[in-house]
Amino acid sequence: MSAKMVTFDCADPQRLAAWWADALGIKVGDDYGEFVLVPNEPIVLGFQKVPETKQTKNRLHLDFYTDDRLNEVARLEKLGARSIAENSVPGLTWTTMQDPDGNEFDVSGPPSQSD
Repeated sequence: MSAKMVTFDCADPQRLAAWWADALGIKVGDDYGEFVLVPNEPIVLGFQKVPETKQTKNRLHLDFYTDDRLNEVARLEKLGARSIAENSVPGLTWTTMQDPDGNEFDVSGPPSQSD
């Protein structure tokens, strides 16, 4: 068994898939109406329409790594993400963010990078 996709529940799959595709610098993939794919390798992102809104903190979130955390955070904020916390442990700093629907994700630099 291997993981191939992470799926987000959302009210508007086309809008949220387009946001994530822009954030990742890729194109939206297949659109099945109430289910849209963003073919990010190695894990495809899926967006499925659900009637309820997000109420609490995610139980699962994505972690992204970049060589320039602060610039990446600023870029994502310009696209509509929101920074909600700066976190660190010895040797690792990350920013917890939310996409336009409030789904949390983290952006960090390589380990041992203070920023």
